[in-house]
Amino acid sequence: MTLKTRAILAATLALAAVSAQAHDMWFKPSSTVLSKSDWVTVDAAVSNDVFFFNHRPLGLENVKVTAPDGMDVELKNAHKGELRSVFDFKPEKPGTYRVSMLTNGVLGSYKDASGQPRRVRGPVDEVLRKIPADATNVNIIENVRRMETFVSVGKPSALGVTGKGLELKAVTHPNDLVSSEEARFEFFLDGKPAGNLEVELVADGIRYRDGVEPLKLRTDANGLLKVKFPRPGLFWLSTDAKDHQTSVANATERRLGYVATLEVLP
Repeated sequence: MTLKTRAILAATLALAAVSAQAHDMWFKPSSTVLSKSDWVTVDAAVSNDVFFFNHRPLGLENVKVTAPDGMDVELKNAHKGELRSVFDFKPEKPGTYRVSMLTNGVLGSYKDASGQPRRVRGPVDEVLRKIPADATNVNIIENVRRMETFVSVGKPSALGVTGKGLELKAVTHPNDLVSSEEARFEFFLDGKPAGNLEVELVADGIRYRDGVEPLKLRTDANGLLKVKFPRPGLFWLSTDAKDHQTSVANATERRLGYVATLEVLP
């Protein structure tokens, strides 16, 4: 292999790695803390830069808003544009409302009858139908991702976990975050403490500084994360995990992700 060929290959691999990680999904609420019932608008997108609309809108099919009593809140004025989606909701009662999206799909790869490699992704049933019976080198990966943000009216209320997938349990309530105090969060995987998770935090305003400047931390053995936010503002929190506890037939691996938008006050 010539030096030029090696350089081209290295650049190609680097570009592939960047492309695989470049697009992040997020919610951006107009408010996270309200003194009384009022409308909240939420932007939702998948982008190269967190909180900027520069790639594509987020699908709203799996988005829901849950009231403090566990009831669903209706999404109003939902619209999917060219670069972002947007919807409104009105929290009527005191307490904390969870805006969330849970997706459970699969990533698949195989070789068709002619030996050509193919890739498919999407809902479980749809992907499994697309893989031919005579396919070889079949590899199926379960992909479970959860995204959230939180809005409180008056006094925040407690937030529980479902015991399924990768989740955040707030020791410090997400609507009580201030830059002058340490915040604490617990992470769970299928209801058990998720120790040694790498958690990344990115502040809003990437476009107006020299770099992303992510804050990278790790949970302790009990899944506890301690954070001292460097400044007030919106923060994008992200973490990932993988294991072999799949719920999809013939899947060899399960990949899990958790994303949250947090507002930190002065």
